[in-house]
Amino acid sequence: MKTVKVRGVELGVGVPKIIVPIVAKDRKTIIEKAKEITELPADLVEWRADFYQDLFNTPELLYTLKELRGTLGNTPILFTIRTKQEGGETAPSIEDYTSTNTAIAQSGNADMIDVEMFRENTDWNGQVSEMSSQLTKEIHSAGCLVVGSRHNFTCTPSKAEIVTTLRHQQEAGADIPKVAVMPKSRADVMELLSASVEFADKYADRPFLTISMGAKGMITRAACELSGSCMTFGAAGQGSAPGQIQVRDLKGMLELVHKSSQE
Repeated sequence: MKTVKVRGVELGVGVPKIIVPIVAKDRKTIIEKAKEITELPADLVEWRADFYQDLFNTPELLYTLKELRGTLGNTPILFTIRTKQEGGETAPSIEDYTSTNTAIAQSGNADMIDVEMFRENTDWNGQVSEMSSQLTKEIHSAGCLVVGSRHNFTCTPSKAEIVTTLRHQQEAGADIPKVAVMPKSRADVMELLSASVEFADKYADRPFLTISMGAKGMITRAACELSGSCMTFGAAGQGSAPGQIQVRDLKGMLELVHKSSQE
């Protein structure tokens, strides 16, 4: 399986990398949080721009991103607009979603962009949307990487559906396919883990990311190396999804799992 390198961080090898989200509403707080993160063992930063009050004011958005890049230095930035359909804070039109993500990619100040690969398609066996496929190509043309994503905040689809979703994202060109689901039982957590292992062993030709959210799924964030995930999300104060572990605690867990897997 190939790895993915972004600003010196290699995904898909060694200890899984930690992404820390920023969920602030205004520029001042965003930059303050970024300064705080530079003191933490974070490998990447996700800017959850759906929380940002000036999300669709493109000049303001790009200026804030430039400030964020200056603050974080060489730390990779993942830019994300999480829509309400997939658990986020905004419900943009397809036009606003695509034009904003394209402008971010072309700015050169973000390294990776999250693309919801199944916009308005609730069938977990279905193909990626035409919009997301075209947006992926435009982001790649601008020299940016794509984290394909799909979320289910109500339940955990079947193992077969999770594997199919990951395969479709990979086939559509996502550099890092991602699935996040909500468990209702311990069996659901095992379903996600089993799907991850099957995808890793049979189909994956690139790094990927899977998450079982909430308290029940917390183990998947710490034991992701065993299931094949290349990254995991850690919180610095407020998290962006249920079940995120504070960064310093998560770092120790990941290193412990990695050490035990080498023995």
